[in-house]
Amino acid sequence: MKHKFLNPMKSYLKSRLGGFTIIETLIVIFVFTLITGALSGLLIMAYRNYGYIFQQAQAIDEARKGIKTMIKEIREARFGDEGSYPIERADNKEFIFYSDVDDDGDTERVRYSLGTVSAGEQTQECVSFGSGGFCDTVFSNFLSGDLEYAEVKLYLEGDLGLASEYVEIFADGTKLGDACISGCSDCAEAWQGVAIFDVTSQAEDDYIQLTADSSSEVGAFCDWVESDHSIKVKFVFSWTEDMPESSNEFKKGIIEPTAPPIQYPLSQEKVYTISSYVRNSPPIFRYFDENGQEITDRAERLRNTKTIELYLIINVNPYRTPEEFELKSSVQLRNLKEE
Repeated sequence: MKHKFLNPMKSYLKSRLGGFTIIETLIVIFVFTLITGALSGLLIMAYRNYGYIFQQAQAIDEARKGIKTMIKEIREARFGDEGSYPIERADNKEFIFYSDVDDDGDTERVRYSLGTVSAGEQTQECVSFGSGGFCDTVFSNFLSGDLEYAEVKLYLEGDLGLASEYVEIFADGTKLGDACISGCSDCAEAWQGVAIFDVTSQAEDDYIQLTADSSSEVGAFCDWVESDHSIKVKFVFSWTEDMPESSNEFKKGIIEPTAPPIQYPLSQEKVYTISSYVRNSPPIFRYFDENGQEITDRAERLRNTKTIELYLIINVNPYRTPEEFELKSSVQLRNLKEE
């Protein structure tokens, strides 16, 4: 019998050529795992970046469409169906006006505002039964954020037909102005003598007392609801406040007019979101007169605005690139150009 003797070198080479050692296999697995993990990380990062860029592009497109609609509506601003002036409020981040936005023949009250802006309104009435008398009312605990702007709109009724029969208006003891100097009548049994006053400084402490003091010539013989009164006053107090904890949503609110007597109840406002990613610190709205001069006084904006510039800063995530995207446009109020 012949015995075969294996060459040790050949045996070693055969084992090397036939497979890997355990240590080599572990190293291969480790390296493969590292490469796979790195590739997976890169793919996930690329996917997230693509998703963010897509979301940013979508947000910009939505905002662009919103501005296009807004320009059309503002251009056609007109008097409210109950007689309100086309512009009701003209703040840096809120604009309220009247326009037929759905082409139904009725004029809607339209409000565009940033989500950090909140608006409120309260109404109170008072009556004086003495000749040359006065009446007052108080608004308090109305703020939830930081006051941006406050105004009072008042309506009068009483013995106010003569030039010597008028009403002085005060806020916290400071005279705001006179109402019914002209254009009012005696015991009209309807609201008249509409006047608007800026009361921002008086309302900053979340409290304001409003007083209507009639001239000595005003007699107490009117009988609209209450008998033998000299004046009746309706105070409509409204304000805008900044809510730092609120969102960055740019919103549109619409109020349809009611059946006669026509009103625009704030409780019936329907609110829609135009964009959820508006990052404006600068004003969204800027107002210009017929000569192109910017108007900074809020009361003057209501009377003299002829052109409005719109400016939105869009960014889905301000802590990531791409950087903020700016949208700018301007619009002329067609129905106010010749006033």
